[in-house]
Amino acid sequence: MAFTKNVEGMMLLEQPFARVPYENYRKVFRTQQKNIEKEIGAIQTAASDLAKNAQGSLNPQGTLKSIDGMIGRVESLKRKLSDLEQSAGRPTQDVMRERYQHLAVIESPTTSDAEYSQWAEKRLDRWIVDWALRTGKEKTARIIAQQKDIETLVDIDLFMDIHRVEHALAHQSCTEALAWCSENKTALRKIKSTLEFELRLQEYIELCRARRKEDAIAYTKKHLVTWQETHLAQIRQALGLLAFPPATTCGPYKRLYDPSRWDVLVQSFRTAIYTLNTLPSEPLLNLSMYAGLSALKLPACYDEHMKSVDCPVCDPALGQLAKEVPASHHVNSSIVCSITGKIMDEDNMPMALPNGYVYSKEALQEMAAKNDGQVTCPRTGYTCDFSDLRKVFIS
Repeated sequence: MAFTKNVEGMMLLEQPFARVPYENYRKVFRTQQKNIEKEIGAIQTAASDLAKNAQGSLNPQGTLKSIDGMIGRVESLKRKLSDLEQSAGRPTQDVMRERYQHLAVIESPTTSDAEYSQWAEKRLDRWIVDWALRTGKEKTARIIAQQKDIETLVDIDLFMDIHRVEHALAHQSCTEALAWCSENKTALRKIKSTLEFELRLQEYIELCRARRKEDAIAYTKKHLVTWQETHLAQIRQALGLLAFPPATTCGPYKRLYDPSRWDVLVQSFRTAIYTLNTLPSEPLLNLSMYAGLSALKLPACYDEHMKSVDCPVCDPALGQLAKEVPASHHVNSSIVCSITGKIMDEDNMPMALPNGYVYSKEALQEMAAKNDGQVTCPRTGYTCDFSDLRKVFIS
């Protein structure tokens, strides 16, 4: 049986799922393009030199050597492109194909309940792997991906790269992060990221910390001067480190020497790579739980006397997540019995005691059966006959 699905709403959380392999394939394409431009440029230069030599004294052996060199470059380029296509191009195409086929299931108007349930279960597995990768549980993520056969549907390689760069930054090395910036220079420029400058500035600071002043000056000329149009004030301030030692108590320079700048660099790198791949800052599992909890959260969920065993928001663990979201707006109220924790409805009517407190009919009937028709309010100790109770109708 077909059913109506909110495809647009579900697709909001699936953007990174489709974007990550696309970005990987775009990177492969850029690498191929650079190789082609480099080799073709060299071949054109060799051909131009050969043409000039042909106008003068023609040296057959030199000419053959030049032609052999051009042929060798073309063959080398062909081999490089073939290896790149085999190692990264085709696997990425296969990943993109499988992911789009996976998403096509929910876009089909004939998807049955059983098919959607299977798709939703696989989506939950993907989100659990995403959560494990973001929290540093790589082995757990790999085991789940292998057991559930969803290795092409999760971004293990991407998060391995993220962890590799973040690990290097945590050990006060900018090398890996700068290499990543070089690979994604164009994309970072489009999102106006200043990550590369911050990394260069940190390397300069470390040279000043080691009091290698001459190396620091040379580094400034090579790497920081190119940023003077947009970061002149920061560069000028950083140059003051040449005169201030790491033990300085002068505020602006003490902050530049602060080791916590490495933590800021980790966050800046994470923000940049998440932005390029349209990854949310929170795990997808958390976001989906936020959405569900926001539809259930009520002020009563945080009242010790109103907690329900059936309410996810009242659960101690999920309740911590629910604190992040606003309370829901219910047009039709739901009343929960504080004795049993069950919702009171037409099958389990709310009953009011003469003192005004309301409990479920099921709980009060059970109490009356054990106490010769008497019921006692657990909050006030007030006792009355079951016949004195009155039904409450919710409007």
